[in-house]
Amino acid sequence: MTKLLLATNNQGKLREYQMLLQGLPYELVTLAEVAIGQVSEDGKSLEENAELKARICAERSQLLTLADDSGLEVDALGGEPGPLSARYAGEGASDNERIAYLLSRLGDVPWSERSARFRCVIAVATPAGEVELCSGECPGYITFEPRGEQGFGYDPIFYLPELGRTMAELPLATKNRISHRGRAARQAYQVLDRLGDRRYKNGL
Repeated sequence: MTKLLLATNNQGKLREYQMLLQGLPYELVTLAEVAIGQVSEDGKSLEENAELKARICAERSQLLTLADDSGLEVDALGGEPGPLSARYAGEGASDNERIAYLLSRLGDVPWSERSARFRCVIAVATPAGEVELCSGECPGYITFEPRGEQGFGYDPIFYLPELGRTMAELPLATKNRISHRGRAARQAYQVLDRLGDRRYKNGL
């Protein structure tokens, strides 16, 4: 079975992609398994970061590679943290520390002004340098305190009005159906399916 490199060592992302990409003829492997190390995410946008990771990891590993970059955009903070979501509270900060810092930045901003969105950009890159981008977003609100034990990152403070729950209170199957990553992954699924079919026809 052809290997598909997920350019991450985040076990939460791995679990989600194992479900989201189920049915494709690929064996999912992570950066740790191919020992090529992390790639610095110094782009100015989610698109730049996803494409950079995918290109470099595909070149280093010589494997078809899927990389994503996700960000939380909070309207009351002018779109922050955006591409800096993973480093918003400083390098090496835990999920809980990032959540605490974000909530402190919002302070007593009223509920009506706590609108936000999760965005995800997925890049699929071949070792030959071909790259395709897919994207998805999910709107919601930032709660005043964390709720739920599922998911990772900012999920415990991201509230979905239509479901009456935070992202961290959802079963994984439900989260994958409505999340930013789930929406981008459904596009990436089609890209990967087409690439797999092409490899098969070419006898690769």
